[in-house]
Amino acid sequence: MSSITFIGAGNMARTIGTLAVAGGNSVEIMARDQSKADDLADVLGGGATAGKWGAVPAGDLVITALLYAGVVPTVAEYGDALAGKIIIDISNPFNATGDGLAHSEETSIAQEVAKIAPAGASVFKAFNTIFRDVLAQGRPDVFFAGDDPQAKADVAAFIESLGLRPLDVGGLKMAHWLEGAGVLTVGLAGNGIGHGNFAMGVNEFTDRPLR
Repeated sequence: MSSITFIGAGNMARTIGTLAVAGGNSVEIMARDQSKADDLADVLGGGATAGKWGAVPAGDLVITALLYAGVVPTVAEYGDALAGKIIIDISNPFNATGDGLAHSEETSIAQEVAKIAPAGASVFKAFNTIFRDVLAQGRPDVFFAGDDPQAKADVAAFIESLGLRPLDVGGLKMAHWLEGAGVLTVGLAGNGIGHGNFAMGVNEFTDRPLR
């Protein structure tokens, strides 16, 4: 199993952390407010611990469970403490109306993290296309993007340990389109589907060849 550190102690850290503990992973929580890290570690149980903000994370995989605006500054603040780690950005940089991205360039929060991440760190995008309440049910596919082949295998194994199906969408440049898929998910919830009790995934049809 994997060793995971969550930077952030909010709802997504709680949801993914719950699945991670159930899957036999080692979990550490870090938060600026130490009491929140302590409280979430207690709630998760299963040997989950609370680390100190800014210290070297115990986990080989580090999930930045933060609002998008805080991800890059926090990775920069941690600096060399993240050297050699697999960093997974799960944020959605929505604009104020939720119908577009907060950045206008063909980039992503994960790609911006990669620009300032320390030596040896591998950056990924994952989990951003899934509503938290659906993720808590342990049912959806998880799309992820990143460049490092060995780190991809580690990320996929972690996702599988949660009881979910990892679906590799390609290199880190695909993180931009995963963020767009996050916008699409919100659009579906507000329009064609009309609620948030769904997740985008992939159905494979292997009974006949494509023409």
